[in-house]
Amino acid sequence: MTIRVLLADDQALLRSAFRVLVDSEPDMEVVGEASEGAAAVRLAREQRADVVLMDIRMPGTDGLAATRMISADPALAHVRVVILTTFEVDDYVVQALRAGASGFLGKGSEPEELLSAIRIAAQGEALLSPVATKGLIARFLAQSDADDGRDPARSGRLEALTVREREVLVQVAGGHSNDEIAERLEVSPLTVKTHVNRAMAKLGARDRAQLVVIAYESGLVRPRVE
Repeated sequence: MTIRVLLADDQALLRSAFRVLVDSEPDMEVVGEASEGAAAVRLAREQRADVVLMDIRMPGTDGLAATRMISADPALAHVRVVILTTFEVDDYVVQALRAGASGFLGKGSEPEELLSAIRIAAQGEALLSPVATKGLIARFLAQSDADDGRDPARSGRLEALTVREREVLVQVAGGHSNDEIAERLEVSPLTVKTHVNRAMAKLGARDRAQLVVIAYESGLVRPRVE
């Protein structure tokens, strides 16, 4: 099945480069381009996009607001947002994940990394495995004030999880894949997938990325700054 990709960036040159790269792949195609967030949300709906490559800083409606709008729209529940960022705007990353983004990439990433990110997001996975990504999330959550960084409502919802689901959630927050978690807990990958899906349903998470944020916000996992 072809992955339908929407490009949202205010720099036409970057959009053009991304389009050439994406359209060169047999399993994906660019279905639209937007230079600001509101247009990205509209095109995501009109073009039935699967993945949106979303820049954070854009004129008008920025990428963070657009991500929130996509996440809040039931008609766009299938859309996955991958945030494109630079070191200068890393402080927005956790906000974007909380808003519903599936992960983020640096604009300096290699072409293969970008294509892989699109495929991972389209599969409903989170772009949280790389050590650098986990470190950024941990650092910003660690810097948050205790009242701002944790959601009491989410902490209460953890009570709905079984012991095994909590164990799996801790592993997910560590950036481990289903296969890695299965090996660590000595169960099958299918069993891990079942626990992950149940945890997502109970916690109201769109994907694994939000599961990770919830794990940190609720205090189940403590951020560590390396």
